[in-house]
Parts: sequence; structure tokens; C-alpha cells
Amino acid sequence: AMFAIENLHKSYFTSGAEVRAVDGISVEVETGKLLTLLGPSGCGKTTTLRCLAGLERPQSGRIVIGNRTVFDSAKGIFVPASDRGIGMVFQSYAIWPHMTVFENVAFPLRVSRAAKRYAAAEISERVARMLDMVQLSGFAQRPATQLSGGQQQRLAFARGLVHQPAILLLDEPLSNLDAKLREQMRLELKRLQRSLGITTVYVTHDQSEALALSDEIAVFDSGHIIQRGTPQDIYRQPNSQFVADFVGSANFLPGTVRGSAGGLTQVETARHGLMECVFAEPIGVGVKAFVTARPEDVVLFDSHAPGALTEGLNTLNGKIVNRIFLGEVVDYIVDLGDHELRARAHGQFSDRADGDARPVTAQMCRTAGLNRDI
Repeated sequence: AMFAIENLHKSYFTSGAEVRAVDGISVEVETGKLLTLLGPSGCGKTTTLRCLAGLERPQSGRIVIGNRTVFDSAKGIFVPASDRGIGMVFQSYAIWPHMTVFENVAFPLRVSRAAKRYAAAEISERVARMLDMVQLSGFAQRPATQLSGGQQQRLAFARGLVHQPAILLLDEPLSNLDAKLREQMRLELKRLQRSLGITTVYVTHDQSEALALSDEIAVFDSGHIIQRGTPQDIYRQPNSQFVADFVGSANFLPGTVRGSAGGLTQVETARHGLMECVFAEPIGVGVKAFVTARPEDVVLFDSHAPGALTEGLNTLNGKIVNRIFLGEVVDYIVDLGDHELRARAHGQFSDRADGDARPVTAQMCRTAGLNRDI
């Protein structure tokens, strides 16, 4: 592994009370991979990143970067941030306003503690290469303050990478950009990370960013990693209601497990009868569970259209009570009587007048089951 965090604990004390920001986290990342730490504000993801960087001193645990232990509470080891061989890019970019673009990128090389100070020619060559990589070649002598937000962000990446760090740590680096630019920078960052093959840890609360960028995602809540896996695993096979709800949006119908047939588990819901779904883990009869489906896996049929849908399992009757136009897709809110169901589709019901609750039949096509006790 490129780095490993073992049983890390970090607490803060506020008003005499202990807040466990990081509560026994263990995670390792292979060389060249991008791991995203994803979760809501205050869940411990940024504290974990800061502990890895050496900007925070944990109470206990161990951190290994490459083959070198940089923190070990049992052995009293704590390597300072400047000696850990990491690059960091913050949400605020933290570029030097009084320096040119060139000097901003050169700064880490000039203050490097490396045994040999870099010669002027090597600094020039490295900076030029980095500026070229982030498409800022023509801006070397421009004052850093005269760059746009996207250019400042690319400058921050160049500065974080110029000393060829073992790991790149990114703390919400795109959150200050507007939506269109954020999408462009996301592609740019993925291209850079892949072409350099640099091991990267990315902190964000933006689940679409995590799905688009990551090799793996670790979902955080209250100082713990709740689930870790590929973007596909996290999205398609969430292990809890928290993960399903936080990563994308999901529909949840509560019920009780009644049995299984043909590899599918049958869950009885209060008002909609038996539903069939797939559980990631075996589950016992009588256990309270959710049947869950993503909005894009719900298909709507006009109830008045003859033969539109033969009655079958996983079909629900309701009324469209709202539609939200999102450009290429439309979100429909379907009132089922006891729940609201969200369906995402191309606008086949666009002729509906607002306020006209149109009867529809919804079929949940790809359903997963979740244990409600977890």
C-alpha cells in the first residue's frame, strides 16, 4: 500500500465535552489510486486528512506513508508535515497574492528541506513543466491575483505537485467554483491524477464529485467509515439507509421480510403488498427492512393507458403531484398515499397541467433490500 492509517483516534474538547472527530479509523490506499473521503460536515473526513498530513496530532493510532511510519502513538513517533513528502491543495487555494504565478509554483522548491537545494535551472524547468501540465504556460509572470477562480485552482494544483510528492491531499478543492467550472475542473483533475499516477486522497461532501472522480469511496459518518467500495458498489449496493440516502437519492418503503423465492427476498409492505428485492447479506424472516430503489430505476406508466403494464410485483399505484424539469430529465413526485415516490425519467408526462394529480402506475425495476436495524 502507498499509505495506511491504523486505528486512528482524534478527539477535541469543547466546553469540557469530548468530541470524537475520528473514532478508530483504519484505511489503506494502493499506489496511484484516488480515494475519496465522503460525508456530511463534521463527520471526521477533514480531520482524518489533516492527521495524514501532519497538521493534527492524533491521540492514538499509526500512519504509514510508503515504507515509513510518520505517526505511531505507541512508539512516540510524529514526523512533522514538512517532512512527510505530501502535496496539499485546500478549498481556499492558499496562493501567495504578492507573488507571480511562477514564484507561487517555485515556492515549495525554494523552501524545500531536501538535502540538495534545487539549482535555479532545475526550478525553472520543473515550474515550466507544471505550468504546461495545468495549461498556465503563458501566465508565468502574471500576478497570481490576476487569475480567474479556475486558473487559481489550477495554480494551486501545480504548486501542490511541483515537488513530486508521494501523496496528494485535496480538501474540497473545487467547492469555490461555479457549477460549470467545477465540472470542467473535475475532468481536468481526473486527467492529471491518472497521467501522473499519483496516489490521491480527496475530501468532499459532494456525492456526484465522489462518484465521478474516485477509484474508491469511503463514506464517513460521526468519525467512522460506514462503507468503503468502488463508486458502483457504493451507489448500487449501499449497506445502510444513511449511505443510500447520502450518495444520490433513494426511495425507501418499509416492510417485513416474509421469505425468499428464486434468489429474491420478499418483503411485505403495509399498503403495497409483497415487494421483491435483493439483499447484499442473508436476512431472516420477520426482520424489519426497507425496499429501496433509485429514482432512475422507477418506471412510470399512465394508469389510463390500456395494457400499459400487467399487474405484477413491485408495482405501485399513485398520482403524480409534482414534476421538476431538470433539462435532459424530469423528476416526478408520486403520491402513494402513505409515501412519496421519486421517479426520474425523460418527460413522457410533460402534457400534465400543474396541479392536475395524474394517476400513474410505478414499477420499481431494480430494487435492493436494506436491514432497518443497521
